[in-house]
Amino acid sequence: MTASPTASEASHRPTALWGVSLASLGVFLVSWALCWVNAYVVNDDLPNACGDLRRQSFPPEVACASADGTLTGANTGWIEVLFFTSLVVFVLLTSMMLALATVRRK
Repeated sequence: MTASPTASEASHRPTALWGVSLASLGVFLVSWALCWVNAYVVNDDLPNACGDLRRQSFPPEVACASADGTLTGANTGWIEVLFFTSLVVFVLLTSMMLALATVRRK
């Protein structure tokens, strides 16, 4: 027979919130990589053919603005939403779990 974990052992095990936190970190890193690939691999020759080049570093983006207001080479909206949402979820959950772990130790 196996013994059930005691209360002190159960408090040190990873919880579902840590899983969600790490999953959101994974989504953040994948969306950052997609933005980087779009900016520096797919649109590699865009600066040579553009008069009004716009660069953004967070998330990475290289876009060409035309006279009628359209952007060529910009990141799609859903990738940027994933990028910022997953970053916020990761920071909030991780800080909450670290604060909870600190309170439990006292």
